[in-house]
Amino acid sequence: MHLINYLTRVQFGFGSIASLQSECDLLGIKRPLFVTDKGVRAAGVLDQVTQYSAGFSDDQVFDETPSNPNEAMVRKAAVQFSDGDFDGLVAVGGGSAIDLAKGVAVCATHPGSLSQYALIEGGLSRITSATAPVIAVPTTAGTGSEVGRGGVLILDDGRKVGVISPYVVPKVAICDPELTLGLPPSLTAATGMDAIAHCMETFMSSAFNPPADGIALDGLRRGWAHIERATLDGSDREARLNMMSASMQGAMAFQKGLGAVHSLSHSLGGVDPRLHHGTLNAIFLPLVVEFNASCESMQQEQKLLRMAQAMGLGTGETLIDALNSMNERLGMPSGLSAMGVTTDVFDRVVAGAMRDHCHNTNPRIATPDQYREILQRAL
Repeated sequence: MHLINYLTRVQFGFGSIASLQSECDLLGIKRPLFVTDKGVRAAGVLDQVTQYSAGFSDDQVFDETPSNPNEAMVRKAAVQFSDGDFDGLVAVGGGSAIDLAKGVAVCATHPGSLSQYALIEGGLSRITSATAPVIAVPTTAGTGSEVGRGGVLILDDGRKVGVISPYVVPKVAICDPELTLGLPPSLTAATGMDAIAHCMETFMSSAFNPPADGIALDGLRRGWAHIERATLDGSDREARLNMMSASMQGAMAFQKGLGAVHSLSHSLGGVDPRLHHGTLNAIFLPLVVEFNASCESMQQEQKLLRMAQAMGLGTGETLIDALNSMNERLGMPSGLSAMGVTTDVFDRVVAGAMRDHCHNTNPRIATPDQYREILQRAL
């Protein structure tokens, strides 16, 4: 038996943020807590959003989301949520703000610490319908967390874990590409490669979910065709719209399961929270595609060929070469060492990758030695 489940109501397109108040009304949210970060607030993007929230006041904002959201900030925001008599959350930002809001939605309405709601700790069965409703307003095009069924958060003990449940899926996603027009080129590139990694890893997974495969291939087509345009010209509205769609589609699809790219990037991001998740995915992606290429399910279903076709690659260009070339053109770091990663963290990263919730959905299950080899090559 295979579970195929799509839940989120999506408002998509330029100007869709104007629907915020009506969506709050439909959900019965009268006093939302806006979860964001200081960068989004300073850039004026939060103001673009809150102008559509009736009776908004500054005490409705939590803006301390770190680049890699953690348990300490979930606790702090959960206290503000409870003390402020809030009845829902509006997450405004990239995946960090949206994932933090998901953590708050659980922890403000359930007893105990965040760790007991991690998937790897059996948290799926502990998360109930009491979870506070979340409206997600993405300001980047990468994680797709606005339609994802979980949040990725760093626990107090340093583990980067997934808090996953149907109750964690945002009730509404308002995907307005207008909010991404000011995104810097480097962040556009890194978040865009995150979206592409989601589409490719989902499609490579051997789990059964044909709708996810179709969504992933179309998302890959859109992302690959528009990521350079969006990076080089942030005002390109067509490129911004298609990147936002690719991001949303990648996350709609990855309920099927991700793989070794994310096992490694989750683990390494937990070891060093300064590292950007999308950038790590960009570095690991060509190496994991190469690692997966010999898998029987990949060969039987001609998955490399089908991804290459979606990307519009010519017969003389290999998928792996195309990924490496795209990383170079986008200005991605040349490898992990360029990001300050050294071999002394490899044992911790491998141990974390083996425990990660994405490990078992890679089409070819990696051993510790194989993870270590990928890390070594990624340097």
